[in-house]
Amino acid sequence: MQKFDKHFLLGASTAAHQVEGNNTNSDFWAMEQIPGSLFKEPSLDAVDHYNRFREDIDLMAAAGLNAYRFSIEWARIQPTKDSFDAKEIQHYREMLEYCHQKGIKPIVTLHHFSSPKWLITEGGWEAESTADLFADYARYVIIELGDQMDYVCTINEANMGLQLTKIMHEMAAKMQGQVQVGINTDIGKVMAERMAGLSKVFGGLDPRKISHFLSGRTPAGDLVIIHAHEKARDAIKAVCPHLKVGITLSLHDFQALPGGEERAHAELDEELLHYLPHLQKDDFIGVQNYSRKLVGPDGIVPPPEGTELTQMNYEFYPQGIANVIRTVASHFHKPILVTENGIGTADDSRRQVFIQEALRGIQACLDEGIPVKGYLHWTLMDNFEWMLGFEPTFGLIAVDRTTQRRYPKPSLQLLGSYCCRN
Repeated sequence: MQKFDKHFLLGASTAAHQVEGNNTNSDFWAMEQIPGSLFKEPSLDAVDHYNRFREDIDLMAAAGLNAYRFSIEWARIQPTKDSFDAKEIQHYREMLEYCHQKGIKPIVTLHHFSSPKWLITEGGWEAESTADLFADYARYVIIELGDQMDYVCTINEANMGLQLTKIMHEMAAKMQGQVQVGINTDIGKVMAERMAGLSKVFGGLDPRKISHFLSGRTPAGDLVIIHAHEKARDAIKAVCPHLKVGITLSLHDFQALPGGEERAHAELDEELLHYLPHLQKDDFIGVQNYSRKLVGPDGIVPPPEGTELTQMNYEFYPQGIANVIRTVASHFHKPILVTENGIGTADDSRRQVFIQEALRGIQACLDEGIPVKGYLHWTLMDNFEWMLGFEPTFGLIAVDRTTQRRYPKPSLQLLGSYCCRN
């Protein structure tokens, strides 16, 4: 087995709302609690990473990993529009410092899907004012914590809203598994009850105008998100010019079948290409991939009959990440960081195979001269997979949520064995 260079960032990723627990000021927490919620269950304590982060970082270090991508929760830092919480800043400072103590490079994401509840009442992710509000939050965090950082991802999967809009325009039940996030497509719930609950928790707002990050996205809303990234990036650079700043995108490995070349290019343009003019001042791009999509003349076609599927109904296809890297590198001539790649499965032996195949592809990209700076597996621990609750298991570590005891899986040690820390 070939180890990666000692400068290669090899580790795992998490998202604050999915692991910390009790993120009570966030929009997702509010939506989880309402009658008729589309969430299968609420996050509650999640896996208590907020209190147990040292234990979890210890497990990464013991396995040999050298990098950890985690998100800072905007709703904790800025619980109301007019206030910032110094106690929460101190909490994340302690996380950053502990990573450094353990020889683990922290890679910080400033927004990973969940937002402050108050932001939604201000118009959410369809309001142009959100771009400035996000930049103000980013500036505050970097002023307070930038001395502890090297890599910053502004927004996780900035293109997710467009992917969700597409799936909403099709038969959701038929298309489940074609979008890289845990979405509950059960449309049999009592919508009137849910709408009333949404209006109540968001200050009487018309439920049809509620725009959280995973709402369907209009073209104008897509621009709001990319403007938020640009303004945050510029604010970060003004405070700490040394920081490497980028964004992450959810990218499929589009493979054109005969006659599907034009449609495949259109899919790539929607997921990647139309963002690139806005990313020219970035230092890197974060790529996130879980599978491939086959594209025929009429659009996406199902995987071949008999294909192995994961818990999320994705095709088991670890080769996808290398293909995506090559595609991105042909259009974006700056460093690439794999910020998510993984598999939802109860069979850790399949996760191990997935990791081995994915890393083989990463090494091939490096051998081709592509500047891949690191690989961050999704995810560190089995966690709260958004609307699908705790059922999907993507983690390198299992968690007994009754006791919150951690059980490292063999895949954690396998991933760490590829890391050269000397």
